[in-house]
Amino acid sequence: MSESDREANRFSARAARYARVGANMGGVAARMAGSRLFRGDDRDASNAAVLAQALGGLKGPIMKVAQLLATIPDLIPPEYAAELQKLQSEAPPMGAAFVKRRMQAELGPQWQGRFGSFELTPSAAASLGQVHRATTKDGEALACKLQYPDMQSAVEADLQQLEWVFAVHRRMDPAIDTREIAKEIGERVREELDYEREAKHAALYAQTLSDIGEVRVPQVHPELSTKRLLSLQWLEGEKILGFTEAPVEIRNRLAVAMFKAWWHPFSHAAVIHGDPHLGNYTVFSEDGEARGINLLDYGCVRIFHPRFVGGVVDLYRGLQTDDRARIVHAYETWGFKSLSNELIDILNIWARFIYAPLLDDRIRTVADGVKPGEYGRRQAFEVHKALKEKGPVTVPREFVFMDRAAVGLGAVFLHLKAELNYHHLFENEIARFSLESLEQRQGEVLAASGLPRPV
Repeated sequence: MSESDREANRFSARAARYARVGANMGGVAARMAGSRLFRGDDRDASNAAVLAQALGGLKGPIMKVAQLLATIPDLIPPEYAAELQKLQSEAPPMGAAFVKRRMQAELGPQWQGRFGSFELTPSAAASLGQVHRATTKDGEALACKLQYPDMQSAVEADLQQLEWVFAVHRRMDPAIDTREIAKEIGERVREELDYEREAKHAALYAQTLSDIGEVRVPQVHPELSTKRLLSLQWLEGEKILGFTEAPVEIRNRLAVAMFKAWWHPFSHAAVIHGDPHLGNYTVFSEDGEARGINLLDYGCVRIFHPRFVGGVVDLYRGLQTDDRARIVHAYETWGFKSLSNELIDILNIWARFIYAPLLDDRIRTVADGVKPGEYGRRQAFEVHKALKEKGPVTVPREFVFMDRAAVGLGAVFLHLKAELNYHHLFENEIARFSLESLEQRQGEVLAASGLPRPV
């Protein structure tokens, strides 16, 4: 069998897997309904294994959706989240013959002449594409992310199944209305298919973090990029999990870099990196010692209206001074509606958990005695239990990735066992905060990056 025939068979198999998404997810959802999945009975553990088994063979964009579900606290029971987080998001890699055809489709028949070198074997494979090492004609190292074919139709099929599962959730457990969550997930996952937009995100972060030496952003090579091919500067680094047993000063240094990589763009440009996956960061070293973080992937970036950041600051100050009016104003700014006193008290359970390290003026871990995979689970369960009695509540779509990223960032701090004064770090980021200055800065960096202002 020729290599091209093997490639055809491989991608026929991929198409068949996508065709089975509906059947597998439908079967899982039926079992969910039969066992009252969202109400959490004693069969959750066995049903969780069934869910993982059903999804385990469906490498591709469905895994991105599944992993995203697992990172939103108590959207699904802890047993299900644990199983989903075990799943690997790597799709079968494209072989050399298929890579050549894909590259020709993106850059034309003379594509190889535009590089100094190009490794046809991928260095990494993920849910939407794979990464190839290459060099420019001048010898600069590149990371070339090449999207798999037909990803748009695959993503749309996955999102349709997600809508179905959310519909089951709303019928069986109405404590949280997931309609806005589904819209937000759909919009962000669709954006990840557009590598031209991701290139603009990278340029946005390069500007926003230009004065933060602990964080490095790869340079985009637009002449070697298209809507489905993104060529970035290759940043050498080591996996962050390789530093969990490093001396505390190294772990703290990396945690500070992570804090700035997340909070500085948010406080200065109203933008967050919404994917807490540890594979999106590596550690760079100078003179043989770890110095900071390489931020590698810019597909899942959320740009907010500045007023959303204002709500974050208002909630922080409101919790700090026990100013209930300011707390309520913050929730309303975010888009929560029809809030009773009981619902406000329930939301404050989660808010006080997320803000706890920022409010506490001392050196501490982000959550004492908590494992990374358990971060936020107990508080989410408490909130969910209370909402069953006092809810329902509609979660605003802007809140989804903010919440997801905050939980993911906390888990990174727990992995590193960092001991920092998070209060001082946060106060430095919001010093002299004003909506007017944020709007001006955001407008400048978005215009320079070719991105529109948020509505």
